[in-house]
Amino acid sequence: MPARRESFVQTLRAQWLGQQMRQLREQRGITLKQAAEFLERDFSSIARWERAEWPFRRGVVVSLLDLYGEHDGRERNRFIQLAEDAWRTDRWDDDYDELVDASFIDFPWLESRAERICSWDAFLMPGLMQTPAYAEAVIRNAEGEQATDFSVGKWLQLRIDRQRVLTRNPTVRVAAIIDESVLRRPVGGPAVMRGQLHHLGELIGQPNIDVRVLPSRVGLHAGLDGSFVLFGMPKPYPEVAYAETLGGRRFMESPKSKRYALAYDQLRDVALDQREAAKLISKIKEELP
Repeated sequence: MPARRESFVQTLRAQWLGQQMRQLREQRGITLKQAAEFLERDFSSIARWERAEWPFRRGVVVSLLDLYGEHDGRERNRFIQLAEDAWRTDRWDDDYDELVDASFIDFPWLESRAERICSWDAFLMPGLMQTPAYAEAVIRNAEGEQATDFSVGKWLQLRIDRQRVLTRNPTVRVAAIIDESVLRRPVGGPAVMRGQLHHLGELIGQPNIDVRVLPSRVGLHAGLDGSFVLFGMPKPYPEVAYAETLGGRRFMESPKSKRYALAYDQLRDVALDQREAAKLISKIKEELP
């Protein structure tokens, strides 16, 4: 094999491609042995490609797509483009608008694989910590006039399903720094906010969850550009930063993610600790009408 393979950095693009190729193979009922025989390779090679230990080459992907009976042009282009870009670690969203659907390197996929999830939330409660009532209000607002009970229910169930990560085994460490204005923003009305703040207070007591609040008395700070999430991935995968704007989603690997990691550390330095945060959350809840 080429010497370049030895220095291959296991990017998330490569991991995502490996998972997609494995799912396609399994959907077609083809074993590793059968795929290896078709390529005249050892079956362990296929397994290493699917685990992203080795980068899929364009020619290998094309051959496997033929074997798996994937003839849709758009789908083939998607897999081939991923193989050609397996070395890249820059942002992912805009590059693939014409080739992939919205599930490409999606948010729940990262959450389910991360060992550590750190968020700075400047406008709304962290998605992993929202109550169903709070989440429904947020989703209806985001859907606007196009909202239907079916679409809202679908997104709400996804949000609830994502929250299983808080209790998964092995444990994931979840840390959130929340701006004080988020605690006071009347989302869904007093009853919804009362329930949300109560839920947030309960989460603070869990050993794998760290909730801190950035008090309104703090003026200029490192989070003024907006909310973001940091995903600490298992080795050898890089840390990933996520930020969302009206212009689109941004997923960034190292070294660009380091800027967000530094901002998070600076926010943590000026935020209230868990004990002080719990007191403030309780106080704001008691002030609700």
